[in-house]
Parts: sequence; C-alpha cells; structure tokens
Amino acid sequence: MRSRHEAWVRPPGLDPEEAAELLLRDLHSSRAGLTSVEAGRRLLQYGRNELRRRGGRRWPRELARQFTHPLALLLWLAAALLAAVGSNVVAAAVVLIIFLNAAFAFIQEVHAEHAVEALAAYIPQRAKVHRDGVPQEIEATELVPGDIIVIEAGDRIAADIRLLKGAIEVDMSALTGESVTTLRSASILDVDVPVLTAHDLVFSGTSCTGGEAHGVVFATGMSTELGRIAALSERVKQEPSPLERQVRRVAWLIAIVSLALALAFIPLATLGIGLSLVNSVVFAAGLLAGMVPEGLLPVITLALAVAVRALAARGALVKRLSAVETLGSTDVICTDKTGTITENRMRPTHVWTASGLLELDDVSALQHGTPADPVQAAVGRIAATCNNARLEPGEEPSGDPTEIAVLLAARKLGAGLAATEREADRCWQFHFDPELKLMSTIDRYHGRLVIRTKGAPEALLPRCTTFLGPHGQQLPLTDPDHQRITAQIDSFAADGLRVLALAERELPPDSRPPHRRGDAEIELCFAGLIAMLDPPRPEVAEAVRNCHTAGIRIIMITGDHPLTATAIAQRVGITGSNPTVVSSQQLEELGESELRTLVSRTHDIVFARASPEAKLRIADALREEGHVVAMTGDGVNDAPALRRADIGVAMGCSGTDVAREASTMVLTDDNFASIATAVCDGRRIYDNVRKFIIYIFAHATPEVTPFLVFALGGGHIPLPLTILQLLAFDVGSETLPALALSREPAEPGLMDRPPRARSEGVIQASILIRAWLFLGALVALLQMTGFFYVLTRAGWTLGDPTGPGQPLHHAYQQATTMTFLGMIAGQIGTAFAVRTTHSSLRSVGVLSNRYLLAAIVGELLLAAVFVYAPPFQKLLGTAALPASDLLFLLPYPFIIWGADEFRRYLIRRRNSLSPQQG
Repeated sequence: MRSRHEAWVRPPGLDPEEAAELLLRDLHSSRAGLTSVEAGRRLLQYGRNELRRRGGRRWPRELARQFTHPLALLLWLAAALLAAVGSNVVAAAVVLIIFLNAAFAFIQEVHAEHAVEALAAYIPQRAKVHRDGVPQEIEATELVPGDIIVIEAGDRIAADIRLLKGAIEVDMSALTGESVTTLRSASILDVDVPVLTAHDLVFSGTSCTGGEAHGVVFATGMSTELGRIAALSERVKQEPSPLERQVRRVAWLIAIVSLALALAFIPLATLGIGLSLVNSVVFAAGLLAGMVPEGLLPVITLALAVAVRALAARGALVKRLSAVETLGSTDVICTDKTGTITENRMRPTHVWTASGLLELDDVSALQHGTPADPVQAAVGRIAATCNNARLEPGEEPSGDPTEIAVLLAARKLGAGLAATEREADRCWQFHFDPELKLMSTIDRYHGRLVIRTKGAPEALLPRCTTFLGPHGQQLPLTDPDHQRITAQIDSFAADGLRVLALAERELPPDSRPPHRRGDAEIELCFAGLIAMLDPPRPEVAEAVRNCHTAGIRIIMITGDHPLTATAIAQRVGITGSNPTVVSSQQLEELGESELRTLVSRTHDIVFARASPEAKLRIADALREEGHVVAMTGDGVNDAPALRRADIGVAMGCSGTDVAREASTMVLTDDNFASIATAVCDGRRIYDNVRKFIIYIFAHATPEVTPFLVFALGGGHIPLPLTILQLLAFDVGSETLPALALSREPAEPGLMDRPPRARSEGVIQASILIRAWLFLGALVALLQMTGFFYVLTRAGWTLGDPTGPGQPLHHAYQQATTMTFLGMIAGQIGTAFAVRTTHSSLRSVGVLSNRYLLAAIVGELLLAAVFVYAPPFQKLLGTAALPASDLLFLLPYPFIIWGADEFRRYLIRRRNSLSPQQG
C-alpha cells in the first residue's frame, strides 16, 4: 500500500473518476466500504485514529512547580530562618511539610487533570461510514485507511479524506489559521499543487460547514496533516480559572502581609520588647507557618474537578473547570425548542392538501401501502425523495428526527422509501440552509428532471406561483388560496404542531439542472403541508419553575413558527399568557440599542424563526446589559453564539461536532432540565468552595495567636504552641475536612436566591471577618483558655521558667498539648459551623456529610497518635493528658458551632423582619 504522500501524486491527464478509482485500488477498498473483519485488521495495523501527546514527561515540571508557589516560598523562608538560629530539627520538619504539601498538591492536580480529560469518553466523536455494505456510525477513533465515510454539514472531519462524490464547504482554520470557508469537491482534480489547497482533499481537524459528500480515508492518527503539526508542538496549557486567579491573588496577599509582619517583628521584638534574637526568629518563623493556607489551591482544583465529574454523571458535560463558577451566576438561559424543551421525537399527525385534511393517526382514513389521491401521492413522493433519513425494513430509523417524521408521513401516503432508489434518481442536492429554512433536491422522474423542495411554510410559499388542485392539476396560486393555506398553517401552529410545506417544479425536457439555489427554488408548485407533533419533555415544566424561582430568565429562541413556539413556551411555563413574540423580520429591523432595551425590559419574550446569527446578536445584547448568559445550540452556525455566551450549551445527541467543539457544556441527553440541574450544582459547588475557604482561613487566627501571646508577654509567658506542633496541626487537620466540605449537599433555598453578580468575588470581606475575627477568634480564645488552665493548675505564675529540667516542664508540655488539641477541637466545631451559610445545620442534617464524618474520625485518630505515641511525644513535645483535661475539651466544638448557629439565627431573624419594617 502506498504511503500517504504517494497517494497524493496523480498521473497527469486523469479525470476525477479515474483518479478516485486508482486511489481506491491502492487502498484495497471500494465504494461499498470495508468489511468489519478487514477494518478490525487495519485497526491493529495502523492503530487508533487519535493524536498522541509528544514532548516527553511532564510530571517532573509539574511537581517542581509545587515547590515554588508563593505559599511554599513562605515555608522555605521559615525553614531558612530556623536553620539560621540553630533550630535544625524544626527547620527539617518545615522542609518535610513542604515536601508533603507538594506531593499532596501534585497528586490532586494530576487527579483533577485526569478527571477532566476522562470526560471526553462521555461524548466520543462519531463518524458515519459504510461497513459490510451498510451505513453505520462508529467512533472516530476506529476509522482506518480505506473506510468510506459520509461527511455532512456540522461534522468535524476526523481523518484525511479524498472525496469520491459530492461537494462540501470546509472551515480549514484549524490547519491554515484562515477562517474563510473553502469549497471541496469530488469533481475538481488538482495536479502539482500544495496538499492543503487540493480541492478534492479534506483533512482531520477541519469542519464541514455545508453540503454533503462521500470520501475515502487515506490517513489516520499521527499520519494526518494535523498529526504532523501535533508532533511539532506541545499541547496548549490551560489557563487558570477566574476562581483560581482570585485565590492566587489572595495567596500572594497573605504571603506579602505575613512576610512583612514577620520581618518587621524581629527588630521590634529584639529592640522594643526585649526578646532574644533566637526567640524573635522563632516567632517570625511561627508567624509565617501559621499564616500559610497550604492546601487552599489544590483543594479548590480538586473540588472543581469532582464537581465536573458529578455534573457529567447527571447529563451535563462541562469542558472547563472555570465553567462551574460561571454556572452559579447564570441569570439568563436562551434555549432552543426542538429537542431541548421537547422530546425531539417527531410524529406526523396531519397532511393538508387542496383535497382536504388527512389525519395520519386515523386508520380508517388510510390504506397503508396503497396509492392516495393524486395530491396526497405527490406530497408523499416529495417527502420521500427530498430527504436524507433512512427508514429501511428491519433497521432502526436513522437521520434527522424531522426528516424521519416526514418519511413516516410519506410511508402512510404510500410512497416508496428505498434509500438506494432515492440516491440513484438524485442528480443534485441543495442542503438544508438554516438561513433560508429550505432544502431541495433535483431528481429524475419518468425521464424528466424535477426540483423538490421542503421547508418552513413562510419561506417556501413566496417561491410558489401555482398549487396542486384537488385532482392533481396545477392551478394559479391566488391571494385567497394563499390566505387559506396560511390560515391552516396558523391553526396547526396554534396547537403546538411543527409544520413543513412541500413543493415541486418539473424542468423542461433536455434542460440542464440548475446548480444555483436562486435558479432552482423559484416558480414552485405548492403541494401540501405536513404537521408534526413534538411533545414537551415531562420534566421541563418543573425545571422551568425552579429557574424562575431562582431568578433566572428563560428566553426561547427557535426557528419554528411564532404560534408553535408560543404554544410550547406557554405549555411548559417559560412565558405567561401574553408573551412578546419577535419574528426574524422584526428582529432585523431592531437596532442594537433597541434590542438591548427589548431584552432588558421585556420579561416574557420568544424569538421565532430566528437565525443562528440572531442568537449571536441576542447574546451580545444580554451580555452588554450585564447578564450572565447560557445559550443552547446544535448547528454549525450556532458556533459563534455558543462561543460568545458565558456558557455555550451544545446538544450531545442531536448536535453537530462543530457546535460541541465551540461549547462550554454539552448535554448528553439534550434535555433542558439538565441545564437547570447544572445551574443548581454550579451554585452548590460555588457555595461549598466558600465554605472550605472559610474553614481553611479560620486556621490562621488560632495558629498565630500563641506566637502573639508569646511575643507580647515579653518572654514572661512561654510559647503556648511549638512550631512542630503547629506543623503537625496543619498536616493533620486541614486538607481532608476541607475536601469533605466540597461534597456538602445544597442548602435549603439555594434556588430561591437570586443569581450571584458577575462582579462578586469568591472571597469577600464578610467571609474574612467570619473566618478570622469570629470563628478563628473563638477557637483562639478557647485554646488559650485551655493552655492557661493546665499551666496555672500546676502552680505556674507569670515569669516562672518552664524549660527542660525545670519542675514545670511536664506541665508546660501538657499545656502546649492542650493548646494543640484545643485547636483541633475548635476546628471540628468550625467544620460543622461552615456547613451552612444561611440556614440552620438541622436543615441539611447534622450527619448527612459522611465524608466529613470520616475526615474528622481520621483527624482525631491522628491527633491521638501525636499525643500518646512516645516517638511523637519526643518529636513534638507533647504529653499525655488526663481524662479530666479531655473532658474540658469536649464542649469546644459545640461552643464554636453553637455560637455560629446563633449568629446565623440572628441574621435570618433580622432578614425576616426587614421587609415588615420596610
């Protein structure tokens, strides 16, 4: 078999058909495709059709980065200060903490990265190929050279392909950087031109934006042009999310403040308070270690990754971690109708022609498989031929749901549905254009060429000059006829039915088929209407109510008839009884400022017959008014609007590859209710991030307080907590409970609150006050109470020596142990206190977070090891406490939680009284 480069060398003088046959011969394939057995053999030979990451190992660089972030640098400085004054054991312990934190953070980031990358398996890219002589869908990674593939508008091309039949428009920007689409056709053969400009070739990574074609795969995986480029470059590094940037700024702020306080205190304590230089440096190192929230960044990264996996399991595939934050502040959802609000299971219900109304569900009115009257027969013929869906006996229906419904109507009208006959008679196709809302084919029929068209009635009717009368004769289409047809369309649409119009035109004998739409879709003969029912999904109405309760507006933007759109919007509760309906023509007449005024001041609004470009204008208008917008879409032309919206939502089942590529989130079930679920989960996760930020920041006050007491005591009060005990506290009590808080269930009333403002940061002054000056201060007060309780009970007075060899040394060790355990007991209370931001803990269940309970059990077991295991007693300077002291600690968690519970009660009471007072 030739190499991929040899396959491009074409002998001069060949026509396109001959060149295609030569390539098929070289690839040992045929226009019928490969057999499954042969495809399996080639998959083993060539490997899977995927790009492999090049550039060597990344983990050493990622691990090294954990040692150089600002918080790690603080700990390095603390270790250096301790080593400089001879505290080598403590300095070594600080370095050990740096390595432990780095390893833990690295493991979490790797886990988060793998979690997000693994989500690609939820929606693999698909390809339509001919295997064993029949069309079927396979995963794009299973494509092999020699496969015959079908390319349609919206497909992301998954291999390098030579076209055999048809013509398509291709977006080559992934390879060339130019966003202008180019024509690729099987009938154009280039010789001696650069590979990327050959008109009969399309390449992996590009997108089909229009048309339909068949082609043969000649290169896959790393042998493609895209693979060659990938081999020369590294994967682009993902930017940190806005939340991560906010937290990183706070980390730098903490680092700068801590460094300034620590360095400023050394001369102040030495010269002003009279501490020795060694004690001053010990204090500075303790201050640095106490102010560092080491686990903050990795905990946030992993928490968001866990949230993304949870959302995927519920039908919403979020492609970026940062999208979880944005979901929590979404206040407008712009949604399609078909497939998102409705089930996308079209069922034909009526056919209307000049001979009357036919109910397709009425068995008595139909004789299945027998010819209908001439007009109905013409409608069935147009429906069967101007169509790309398949409805073969013994096979599952395949194709667009609307086209499948049209085929079902054609079958009930007695038309032949064999796809092979349809394709044999087809001379040309004008693919469905979302702007024109039309599709046309040129077919051979009884030796003549016939143009057959279907589409939106208001788009097709103006192109008709005649209509089929009751006996199949062509009659002029007069104004009264036009009004009668329009009245029937409105009647169907008012019942929530989707309506398609069908028409045809016979070409003169011996005429050449027109290859321009403008020449083909004119002077048509109107044949009839097909009405289809696409019922709303049963769960959508409740999801809509939840969104409205949460202060989220829902705007329907659909290509359907205004009456159909309005009927469905009212049925599921998106709008009230009198919504503002804006047609495509009305929208085009609105200026940008008028559109912004409309979307900001009109609550119930439906955009009907809207084009994909209209979605982009609406998204821009809403964003300029300060809204956070989620926009759904599934087509190629929806991609700009999906990119422009804050959350672009593509359909996983019915959407195109291009739409999924452009989106932020993909609905694996195409269900609007999944958007509402994702918004709720986004709010919950954002709340939980704040909860564990409060939990982690609340450590700072009790960790710094012992060193402040020591410093302000001027050496008369012994250090209430050693640096090694502080480091043990950080290792034993911070990360696991913080991770457990990221699994908190949603608070009651989460979806009753208005959306979070776009400008609102995750870390606010109220959060810091609650963490540092309320919860942290309470823990610090309790821990210092415990310290002085144990020390004074042993007979200590201000200034008494407590060093090694002194009578009070054991009591001092017990007192520092009491401080250490008091901090842990206080942080258990803090963990339960921060579980709710507004509500009482009872509302979510005291024991409902089993992850937190397990983390606290692990924390207590580790504390017992630190206090009672002789090796750790010697290392940390801890001492066993009697049962009476442990009982003294028992109320600590309840005091912390109870105080915060009372604070939240007062806030709720004040908020409940405020409206009455106002």
